[in-house]
Amino acid sequence: MACCYYSNETLGENSMENRDKQRILIIEDEKNLARFIELELKHEGYETEICYNGRAGLEAAMNQDWDVILLDLMLPELNGIEVCRRLRPIKDTPIIIMTARDSVIDRVSGLDHGADDYIVKPFAIEELLARVRALLRRIDIEEEQRKVKQTTVTYRDLTIEKENRVVRRGDEHIELTKREYELLLILMENINVVLSRDVLLNKVWGYNSAVETRAADDTVRRLRKKLSDGKTVIDTVWGFGFRLKERETNEHHQGS
Repeated sequence: MACCYYSNETLGENSMENRDKQRILIIEDEKNLARFIELELKHEGYETEICYNGRAGLEAAMNQDWDVILLDLMLPELNGIEVCRRLRPIKDTPIIIMTARDSVIDRVSGLDHGADDYIVKPFAIEELLARVRALLRRIDIEEEQRKVKQTTVTYRDLTIEKENRVVRRGDEHIELTKREYELLLILMENINVVLSRDVLLNKVWGYNSAVETRAADDTVRRLRKKLSDGKTVIDTVWGFGFRLKERETNEHHQGS
């Protein structure tokens, strides 16, 4: 039995027109909600496809090109977090999580695993459409920025290409989540400056974000692990915050 429903009913003579439409993948197991979202998106001129479980959704996300993915968290066969985790190393398609779970830890987990935005159920369809438009505008701006000359930030063996959001250690590309990248960039732009948790939370998660302070510690821990083989280390200044510094020789031998 097919798991995906394809909404483009008029191929044939309209195929050239549809090819220019922005494409949105809906991964949602509540069929009435999925079909309602689909109808509203079609009314706005988008081309859509629905998958009713996480495994089928991941396959569609990996094998086709999409402008945005709308992803439920609580899915049969494969949950939304796992879909994000498996998709991100392969594709950077923008993802909006749709979830009835409104806890801080659920939101942080979704964003840290590669989602770009989230919306809590029940939501007004106008808000979802506005978030889709805002995300598409942001992607257009980022595409334009990638065409300009790269601005680089370098410290010891680390280099960040800001427009491409690429982090390298020599010739090695270091895969970072969005939060890890933003945290590292702030630290590299403030060498020898100790940044408090409050400052990091404000700059990385935003002044109005309802993220607990431990989110900064958790992100630092993951980032520190990814930098463990290099010449730089994230130093904890107890009672205040963090800074980036050159790894001491004995520290490199002992590990972090």
